[in-house]
Amino acid sequence: MRVRDKPRQARQIRSRHLRLLVLSLTTLIAISLLSRLPAWSLLELRSFDYLSTVDDPRPPPGGPVIVAIDEPSLADINAQWPWPRSLHARLVTQLRAAGARVIGLDIILAEPSTPENDNAITNAVGPDVVLAGDETLIETPQASQLIRATPLPQLTEAGAVTGIASVELSGDGTFRRIPGYEDGFAAMLAKVAGVAPETLPAGRLIQSFGPARSYPTVSYYQALDPKNLLPPDYFKDRVVLVGLSLQNAPAIDKGGVDAFATPYTVHTGKLVSGVEIQATIYDNICSGLSIAEARLPTIAACILISVLLAATTVWRSTGWLTIVTSAAALLVFATVSAAGMRLAHIFVSPLGPTIAYISVVFGQAAFDFAEERRNKRQITRAFAQYISPDLVRRLSNDPSQLKLGGERRTLSVLFSDVRGFTTIAETLKDDPEQLTRLINRLLTPLSDVVMDYGGTIDKYMGDCIMAFWNAPLDDPDHALHAVTASLAMQAAISSLNRELEQEAAMRGGRPHVLKMGVGINTGECIVGNMGSTRRFDYSCLGDSVNLASRLEGASKNYGVALLLGEETARLVADTYIVVELDRIIVKGRTVPSPVYTVVHDADAEALAAHRAFIEAKYAGTLAPSAPDFDRLAADIPELAPYYAIVHDTLAESGEE
Repeated sequence: MRVRDKPRQARQIRSRHLRLLVLSLTTLIAISLLSRLPAWSLLELRSFDYLSTVDDPRPPPGGPVIVAIDEPSLADINAQWPWPRSLHARLVTQLRAAGARVIGLDIILAEPSTPENDNAITNAVGPDVVLAGDETLIETPQASQLIRATPLPQLTEAGAVTGIASVELSGDGTFRRIPGYEDGFAAMLAKVAGVAPETLPAGRLIQSFGPARSYPTVSYYQALDPKNLLPPDYFKDRVVLVGLSLQNAPAIDKGGVDAFATPYTVHTGKLVSGVEIQATIYDNICSGLSIAEARLPTIAACILISVLLAATTVWRSTGWLTIVTSAAALLVFATVSAAGMRLAHIFVSPLGPTIAYISVVFGQAAFDFAEERRNKRQITRAFAQYISPDLVRRLSNDPSQLKLGGERRTLSVLFSDVRGFTTIAETLKDDPEQLTRLINRLLTPLSDVVMDYGGTIDKYMGDCIMAFWNAPLDDPDHALHAVTASLAMQAAISSLNRELEQEAAMRGGRPHVLKMGVGINTGECIVGNMGSTRRFDYSCLGDSVNLASRLEGASKNYGVALLLGEETARLVADTYIVVELDRIIVKGRTVPSPVYTVVHDADAEALAAHRAFIEAKYAGTLAPSAPDFDRLAADIPELAPYYAIVHDTLAESGEE
């Protein structure tokens, strides 16, 4: 059930859309600034690591074969590293004899060794052999020096080709990019193999092919005797790379010799040998698998689209569906980025669109949550005007306890009314401000008492208050709380009268003496939203409510301030001294209803005498001259007005 306030709703919607627009623009500016930070670039590269390896691609068929200088080879050859170059010469001879198309030695042979070993390797190499070189940039405060180490001149004179095997690492120490050397090791391998590699700008991203040992690999000692230790034609027409490759790839935290972190390291925590890195570069440039990074306009367009999608998602509202939609959107961003790498070999980082989408969606969700909390506080403060703050907090923490729409419950209903207030209002008819102040001074303490004892204020009717207990929350002691509240209300009236008397004395006028009558009844009622579709109140209906109202009106006829129904009296009899006054038939009822009141001081003998008095009254044997009137008025002073009324009624009826 909704109360519609179209102008107010329109203002709220405009305000929300304006806030969303500001949030979207702020997000675009913030991401533009953040993207200039080095950390942002590293985060984008880390997303590349995950997305480029999520489908676990493997090396293209027919690619390089690795001859690994590994632990089994070190054990079998049983020679200290570096091995004599005559051994490498023997390997080259064996590989050539086995049909290798190109042989790449990822070993730096820049320094001379013994003449015998140098001559052996010189005689073995030829145009089908690529030897590794190295290039190192040494930076000092004084200057930057580029040192290039190349194979011995006699090796190149013998026909061997030189290729620079140095690699470039990203800021986090991970190998991801094609080195910017025209005479790179992999490029020279391709040239010697007769493959026309793709002309690529330096810095394109590498597509990795699995973790360490993903390429076909044999040990060095096996390649020295391929006829006996390897399958036939294992090296035939293949590009063969020789280099250090530990049998168990070293862990990233322990480092390694000629080993580097790759995108797969985020999954395995292992480094990949340099010779496998060269094989990966070879396949990338020969098969056209390297990946270009999207240009700034493309990235900016993707971020803008992401912001627009996010704004569309939260345009009307945010909720659980927003979370589901957001998760789907982020999955789409990652999927599109991965598909771009596989199908178009272009990497559009999902980081910017993802951060933009999350910032807008969850930023707006935070605004909506704050707005909802603010509205909730306003509603709580408004509802606290009707029920106690403790009940408001309980309802706020567990709204399921509040069942609106109408339910049958046993309630204790209270009606209170100031007697003679019409006369007071007539006296102050020329001073409405003073009358208003008096009403407020009266209703404020009475309302506070009701709420302090857990009651719900149903409504105000001029100087009358209607309240009930045991709804909307359960209150097993609802009758006791209602009666206790009524007694506290009488005390509050007495305190207010003293204040009014003091104020009247200061003005030299006569005080307005306030007296209150209260009726309380307990019984089954219907409680819930009562009213129309446009306006409703949380209220209660039922015969028990009507009886409570009649009891309040009848209280003045018995000279007491409080009149209780039968069920209320029964429920509080263990706490208060409850005495029966009469059996009455209220308007709308045909069955007599016993009515009671509470007295504060009466002994057992006086209470027994009162019960006898009531029985005589019901039996019609009570006479105005009976001594019970004076004796009971002395024993129970609170009921003296009641006894006087009964006496006068009997006297007027002529019963002697």
